[in-house]
Amino acid sequence: MQMLRRKVLEASRRLPLFYAAADAPRGSAHAVATLAAAARWAPPATSGSFAAAPWAATQRRGAKMLGSDVKLGNVIQRRGRIYQVIKAQHSHQGRGGATIQVELRDVDTGNKITERFRTDEALERVFVEEKSFTYLYQEGDTVMLMEPETFEQIEVSKDLFGKAAAYLKDEMKVNLQYFDGRPMSATVPQRVTCTVVEAQPNTKGLTAQPQYKRVVLDNGLTVLAPPFIEVGENIVISTADDSYMTRA
Repeated sequence: MQMLRRKVLEASRRLPLFYAAADAPRGSAHAVATLAAAARWAPPATSGSFAAAPWAATQRRGAKMLGSDVKLGNVIQRRGRIYQVIKAQHSHQGRGGATIQVELRDVDTGNKITERFRTDEALERVFVEEKSFTYLYQEGDTVMLMEPETFEQIEVSKDLFGKAAAYLKDEMKVNLQYFDGRPMSATVPQRVTCTVVEAQPNTKGLTAQPQYKRVVLDNGLTVLAPPFIEVGENIVISTADDSYMTRA
């Protein structure tokens, strides 16, 4: 505002010359040019400054993605707001086509909303920076991680991992997704080896056996596994949907 005042003051001082010396085109032209320069310049709006705007507003650039590509942890822009995907469930409703229902968290306000996208719907994904860390331990709702190159230790909220926090193991490599210098979400490896601690018995001789049975893992999760899986076996689980993949 001070710069604008100076320019307007400078132009106003030249106005008498402009009106008094109408026959001096050089002076009047300079005054008009000065006023035009002052009119063209305007200070940035206070509501759009970095100090007043939400921190998410400082980074809007992203890339197009389809609804079918949406997954947990993604950061997207929707109606001028920045949201993080905290739940994602794909479904197919007859002739209506495939859709995905997602729960979104507004990164500025923390408010949660539920949206449904078509799998072919174009969305704008916001770029995030991803860094790798080593999992050390957790205390209550806090997870301690270590930067593998500098050995610097940092604390993050367990909530960043969502339900995948159950898969955390000593020295596991995990990733943090940063947006504008702030950790937005955390992810574990897509495949994790777990030990079966409880399993329904595999009954032989039955003509019709269940295709899958429930087993309890050493991390407390219950998943579906083939009927031949027994207690004590190590199996590979997909952390994306808690599904059985193969024997370890």
